[in-house]
Amino acid sequence: MRKCLVVSAVNLNEGGPLTILRDCLSSAIQLLPPEWDIFALVHDKKLIDLPRVKLIEIPQAKRSWLRRLYYEWIDFKKISLELKPHLWLSLHDITPRVVAQRQIVYCHNASPFYNLSWREAWLEPNLWLFNKFYGYLYAILIQRNYLVVVQQEWLRNEFEQMSKDLSVVVAHPSIKLSVGTQHTVSSDQKVIFFYPALARVFKNFEIIFDAAKLLMDRGLNGFEIRVTLKGDENRYAKLLYKNYDSIPVLKFIGLQSREEMAQQYQEAAAVIFPSKLESWGLPITEAKAYKKPILVADMPYAHETIGTYERVSFFPPTDAFILADLMQAVIEKRWQPVGARKDEPLPPFAHNWDELWHLMTEGL
Repeated sequence: MRKCLVVSAVNLNEGGPLTILRDCLSSAIQLLPPEWDIFALVHDKKLIDLPRVKLIEIPQAKRSWLRRLYYEWIDFKKISLELKPHLWLSLHDITPRVVAQRQIVYCHNASPFYNLSWREAWLEPNLWLFNKFYGYLYAILIQRNYLVVVQQEWLRNEFEQMSKDLSVVVAHPSIKLSVGTQHTVSSDQKVIFFYPALARVFKNFEIIFDAAKLLMDRGLNGFEIRVTLKGDENRYAKLLYKNYDSIPVLKFIGLQSREEMAQQYQEAAAVIFPSKLESWGLPITEAKAYKKPILVADMPYAHETIGTYERVSFFPPTDAFILADLMQAVIEKRWQPVGARKDEPLPPFAHNWDELWHLMTEGL
């Protein structure tokens, strides 16, 4: 008997969320038997090129929030009546109004749980809208789901406070990384710090830039800080570029391709990750794969993403002085990492997409 899986991902087009979509589909292809037909709803077919996956392109879903909600709560029902899915998996937080034997929603947007300042709201108004209204959107129809999937224990706790009746599973993303030959930094080269992140206010670029000022005031040289900003992406990026571009050790290198990212990780003496909010924090996982020293914000998400790892130190996400001290120790080759050890989340828990597919399809 033929079975049907629909993966709805019309809102995913960049960064970690797009990686989630690709890993999700790659695992489904390998794990689900041939009698499963796999459909993916995307806004651009060019994002996905995988065997067995039948793409349904819906470019209009990204044009506005009202149009997005129209598709989630009205038009997707028509698609579900046509395809008659055994499982409908929504990868972008909102529970759609569809007809399916089983619904599951994957919630990876942590914005509703972030305490936004007025300055941050002005710099990124869309985040303010997420912060104020996304919690309500999460709650609408959420009881229809067989499972609610989140990436970390702290997010499960937030959802369980929303409703005690939800079945929430923690599923760590199964990120497959291809790490090439390691680049060794010679003693006469600059010490390179690398922070890969999009121009979002909670990414907390300022603390790195302020630490750079402190290091220069201390007379340190021979180091460079690379960030994946151009400086014109949005209001926040423009303000950062205006206020900090004069610092000579800062390099605004813009978004990087996969190959370029690999090169940046290889050349980095350390990866800095000061973000105040993440549902996971993909660069932390990537830095671990490259066995790089990591200086990371002392936040709940960071401890869970780091897991067990020796080459890590934590710093308060608002204290540029402590970060500068850690960076100086790296530059002077006297850094002593504190290391980290983290137990697995309690059940229900999936280490990767393969285990999660077993949980999601059990009994179908």
